[in-house]
Amino acid sequence: MKPSLLISSFHLVFSLLVCPLAFAGEKSGVSLFDGKTLTGWKTVKEENAKFWSVVDGVIVGSNGEQKVPTNTYLVYEKEYGDFEFRCKFRISGDHKTGLINSGIQYRSVIEKGKIAGYQADIGKGYWGDIYDEHRRGKLVQGNTAVLLQTLVEDGWNDYLIRCKGNHHELFINGIKTADYTEEKDFPSKGFLAIQLHSGGVAKVEFKDLTVKEL
Repeated sequence: MKPSLLISSFHLVFSLLVCPLAFAGEKSGVSLFDGKTLTGWKTVKEENAKFWSVVDGVIVGSNGEQKVPTNTYLVYEKEYGDFEFRCKFRISGDHKTGLINSGIQYRSVIEKGKIAGYQADIGKGYWGDIYDEHRRGKLVQGNTAVLLQTLVEDGWNDYLIRCKGNHHELFINGIKTADYTEEKDFPSKGFLAIQLHSGGVAKVEFKDLTVKEL
């Protein structure tokens, strides 16, 4: 075989082997959590770091057996614009003690000790809503007609947030709950964060957090 043909054949075989691996990496995204520490993450307010920990490979937000006294947010260090964010989450607590709620902030900004921006909501009565934290309030009521037939409210569930341009989509367990097109001139890039809402004796857990830039 001629050297040129040998080289071309090698390139072809190499491409066939590598491309599927590259595609798999692109599909799954980049991990935001090492499973052991909160490296890359920090709270908006330093004093609220006590509410966050890593237990058995899971990020946990909790105040133990006490009510959660204040909203707290654990923020990832990098900003994202167009992306797909995926994670598994679990929220638990006694609703008789107060609000049991959480959410995932995205395209959010931090100013004067507050985080403001879009939130993919989590919790009874709020599943799959899009909320505009510290700005306009609820933007979209989550469509849960199908979701609530299979959702395990205190078990592990999947969240997917897809944001491209001014188009926002939320999916829980593969079921679309919200589809929103932004008409206002808000930042198209910002931070991702996970929330523990004030209220009752609550615990929220997150794992398998990944992001793929679009």
